Amino acid sequence: MANEPPQGFRTSGDEAHGTRLVLVRHGEAECNVAGIVGGPQGCTGLTDLGRVQAAALARRLEVTREFDDAVAIYSSVLPRAKETATIVAAGLAPLRCEEDCDLCELHPGLADAMDWEQMIATFGGPDWDVDPTEPFAPQGESWTGFYERCVGAFFRLAERHPEGVVLLFVHGGVIEQAIKLAMGVPSSARLRLRTEHCSLTEIEIDQGEVRLLRYNDRAPRDVTAR
Repeated sequence: MANEPPQGFRTSGDEAHGTRLVLVRHGEAECNVAGIVGGPQGCTGLTDLGRVQAAALARRLEVTREFDDAVAIYSSVLPRAKETATIVAAGLAPLRCEEDCDLCELHPGLADAMDWEQMIATFGGPDWDVDPTEPFAPQGESWTGFYERCVGAFFRLAERHPEGVVLLFVHGGVIEQAIKLAMGVPSSARLRLRTEHCSLTEIEIDQGEVRLLRYNDRAPRDVTAR
């Protein structure tokens, strides 16, 4: 008689191996608060609260040392993600944070820097429940195109770093695509998640297999050493 159930029934097992992608959502951003479409032009970085959130995560990592074994750090090119990475990664291993546009939030095209009311009045807004291939705005990205871009980045980074922890400072939409990949749901799916600022989400990629290890591990709180 086997000591363990077959794969698919087992809910625990060996330590995670292969590539562990830890996706860190940026702190609260100025564009979030102002209701601005936060592409390269609309994003102006973090709010004061966003910096507090990032500093809280940095303090947590100083206590837990949970990412001392990180092998690489990457960030979206958008200011809110870059600023979060600068604050959080300061106390980690001396790794250079590399910027990667494939880790950006959905590309908004001509809607960039508009407020949401203006964006809807000008372009109407896509109905991705009807057509997920419709661009967000002219010269922008579709929902399925966003998924394909993010998934391509995840597998590219896993191939570059086949073992160990890789920290990614990203956006709520990018995290949703990672969870969709791990869950095996269609690229057109819309999960409507509530991903907190400066929270941690982690997926494991090992020989092409993807597992969700944690989601929305809320970081903006002090952690007491044990």
